[in-house]
Amino acid sequence: MRSLSRRALLRGGALGVAAAAVAGCAAEEPEPLRAEPPDPETVLLRQLIAGKEQAVALYASAASAKLAPFGKRHEAHLAELRRRLPPDATPAPASPGTPSPSPSGSPGAKASVRSLQRLEQKAAALRPRQLDGVSPALAQLIASIGACEAAHAVALSRLR
Repeated sequence: MRSLSRRALLRGGALGVAAAAVAGCAAEEPEPLRAEPPDPETVLLRQLIAGKEQAVALYASAASAKLAPFGKRHEAHLAELRRRLPPDATPAPASPGTPSPSPSGSPGAKASVRSLQRLEQKAAALRPRQLDGVSPALAQLIASIGACEAAHAVALSRLR
Protein backbone atom coordinates (compact mmCIF):
# COMPACT_ATOMS: atom_id res chain seq x y z
CA MET A 1 0.00 0.00 0.00
CA ARG A 2 1.20 3.39 -0.86
CA SER A 3 1.63 5.97 1.96
CA LEU A 4 0.20 9.45 1.75
CA SER A 5 2.48 12.42 1.93
CA ARG A 6 1.72 15.20 4.29
CA ARG A 7 1.25 17.54 1.32
CA ALA A 8 -1.33 15.24 -0.30
CA LEU A 9 -3.17 14.87 2.97
CA LEU A 10 -3.36 18.65 3.49
CA ARG A 11 -4.46 19.22 -0.12
CA GLY A 12 -7.20 16.60 0.22
CA GLY A 13 -8.35 18.04 3.51
CA ALA A 14 -8.51 21.55 2.08
CA LEU A 15 -10.49 20.33 -0.90
CA GLY A 16 -12.87 18.47 1.42
CA VAL A 17 -13.44 21.55 3.56
CA ALA A 18 -14.00 23.70 0.46
CA ALA A 19 -16.46 21.16 -0.98
CA ALA A 20 -18.37 20.99 2.30
CA ALA A 21 -18.54 24.78 2.52
CA VAL A 22 -19.83 25.12 -1.05
CA ALA A 23 -22.38 22.36 -0.50
CA GLY A 24 -23.49 23.93 2.76
CA CYS A 25 -23.91 27.36 1.20
CA ALA A 26 -25.81 25.98 -1.76
CA ALA A 27 -28.15 24.01 0.49
CA GLU A 28 -29.09 27.01 2.60
CA GLU A 29 -31.94 28.99 1.16
CA PRO A 30 -32.67 32.40 2.53
CA GLU A 31 -35.79 32.67 4.63
CA PRO A 32 -38.56 34.53 2.87
CA LEU A 33 -38.98 38.08 4.08
CA ARG A 34 -41.94 38.36 6.38
CA ALA A 35 -43.60 41.69 6.79
CA GLU A 36 -44.07 42.70 10.37
CA PRO A 37 -47.74 42.79 11.30
CA PRO A 38 -48.95 46.35 11.71
CA ASP A 39 -49.00 47.74 15.21
CA PRO A 40 -52.62 47.55 16.48
CA GLU A 41 -52.43 51.05 17.95
CA THR A 42 -51.22 52.45 14.63
CA VAL A 43 -54.10 50.72 12.84
CA LEU A 44 -56.53 52.17 15.37
CA LEU A 45 -55.02 55.64 15.08
CA ARG A 46 -55.42 55.47 11.30
CA GLN A 47 -59.09 54.53 11.70
CA LEU A 48 -59.67 57.30 14.23
CA ILE A 49 -57.98 59.83 11.96
CA ALA A 50 -60.10 58.78 8.98
CA GLY A 51 -63.26 59.13 11.07
CA LYS A 52 -62.23 62.54 12.38
CA GLU A 53 -61.39 63.75 8.86
CA GLN A 54 -64.90 62.77 7.82
CA ALA A 55 -66.45 64.53 10.82
CA VAL A 56 -64.48 67.69 10.06
CA ALA A 57 -65.66 67.53 6.44
CA LEU A 58 -69.30 67.10 7.53
CA TYR A 59 -69.15 70.07 9.87
CA ALA A 60 -67.48 72.15 7.17
CA SER A 61 -70.27 71.23 4.75
CA ALA A 62 -72.87 72.45 7.27
CA ALA A 63 -71.41 75.97 7.03
CA SER A 64 -73.22 77.19 10.13
CA ALA A 65 -71.86 79.58 12.73
CA LYS A 66 -73.70 77.62 15.44
CA LEU A 67 -71.91 74.42 14.41
CA ALA A 68 -68.42 75.94 13.99
CA PRO A 69 -67.36 75.23 17.62
CA PHE A 70 -68.24 71.54 17.15
CA GLY A 71 -66.08 71.37 14.02
CA LYS A 72 -63.21 73.13 15.81
CA ARG A 73 -63.22 70.50 18.55
CA HIS A 74 -63.08 67.74 15.94
CA GLU A 75 -60.15 69.54 14.31
CA ALA A 76 -58.37 69.60 17.70
CA HIS A 77 -59.02 65.85 18.10
CA LEU A 78 -57.69 65.24 14.61
CA ALA A 79 -54.52 67.23 15.30
CA GLU A 80 -53.84 65.26 18.50
CA LEU A 81 -54.48 61.91 16.80
CA ARG A 82 -52.14 62.83 13.94
CA ARG A 83 -49.50 63.89 16.46
CA ARG A 84 -49.59 60.41 18.01
CA LEU A 85 -49.29 58.61 14.67
CA PRO A 86 -45.73 57.26 14.21
CA PRO A 87 -43.76 59.30 11.65
CA ASP A 88 -43.35 56.35 9.29
CA ALA A 89 -47.10 55.57 9.27
CA THR A 90 -49.49 57.22 6.88
CA PRO A 91 -53.21 57.54 7.44
CA ALA A 92 -55.16 54.72 5.82
CA PRO A 93 -58.34 55.08 3.83
CA ALA A 94 -61.59 55.01 5.76
CA SER A 95 -62.71 51.63 7.00
CA PRO A 96 -66.13 50.29 6.04
CA GLY A 97 -67.52 51.10 9.49
CA THR A 98 -66.82 54.83 9.30
CA PRO A 99 -69.53 57.16 8.08
CA SER A 100 -69.24 58.80 4.67
CA PRO A 101 -68.26 62.48 4.62
CA SER A 102 -71.48 63.65 2.98
CA PRO A 103 -74.80 62.91 4.67
CA SER A 104 -76.64 61.94 1.52
CA GLY A 105 -73.70 60.30 -0.23
CA SER A 106 -73.55 63.04 -2.86
CA PRO A 107 -70.57 65.38 -2.96
CA GLY A 108 -71.29 68.90 -1.82
CA ALA A 109 -74.44 67.97 0.09
CA LYS A 110 -75.05 70.02 3.20
CA ALA A 111 -75.00 68.18 6.53
CA SER A 112 -78.13 68.49 8.63
CA VAL A 113 -78.08 68.88 12.40
CA ARG A 114 -79.84 65.51 12.63
CA SER A 115 -77.18 63.75 10.53
CA LEU A 116 -74.43 65.34 12.61
CA GLN A 117 -76.18 64.23 15.80
CA ARG A 118 -76.37 60.63 14.49
CA LEU A 119 -72.68 60.78 13.54
CA GLU A 120 -71.77 61.93 17.07
CA GLN A 121 -73.95 59.25 18.72
CA LYS A 122 -72.43 56.45 16.61
CA ALA A 123 -68.89 57.68 17.21
CA ALA A 124 -69.40 58.03 20.98
CA ALA A 125 -70.90 54.53 21.17
CA LEU A 126 -67.90 53.09 19.34
CA ARG A 127 -65.22 54.56 21.64
CA PRO A 128 -65.51 52.13 24.60
CA ARG A 129 -64.88 49.17 22.28
CA GLN A 130 -61.71 50.84 21.02
CA LEU A 131 -60.14 51.00 24.49
CA ASP A 132 -59.33 47.30 24.78
CA GLY A 133 -55.61 46.59 24.68
CA VAL A 134 -54.37 50.12 23.98
CA SER A 135 -51.84 52.05 25.99
CA PRO A 136 -53.17 54.09 28.93
CA ALA A 137 -52.34 57.38 27.19
CA LEU A 138 -54.24 56.44 24.03
CA ALA A 139 -57.12 55.02 26.09
CA GLN A 140 -57.41 58.34 27.91
CA LEU A 141 -57.45 60.26 24.63
CA ILE A 142 -60.07 57.96 23.08
CA ALA A 143 -62.25 58.18 26.19
CA SER A 144 -61.99 61.98 26.17
CA ILE A 145 -62.90 62.11 22.49
CA GLY A 146 -65.88 59.82 23.15
CA ALA A 147 -67.06 62.04 26.01
CA CYS A 148 -66.83 65.08 23.76
CA GLU A 149 -68.77 63.30 21.01
CA ALA A 150 -71.47 62.29 23.51
CA ALA A 151 -71.74 65.89 24.69
CA HIS A 152 -71.98 67.00 21.04
CA ALA A 153 -74.88 64.60 20.46
CA VAL A 154 -76.78 66.06 23.42
CA ALA A 155 -76.04 69.65 22.43
CA LEU A 156 -77.05 69.02 18.81
CA SER A 157 -80.40 67.59 19.95
CA ARG A 158 -81.11 71.00 21.48
CA LEU A 159 -80.30 72.82 18.21
CA ARG A 160 -82.92 70.98 16.18
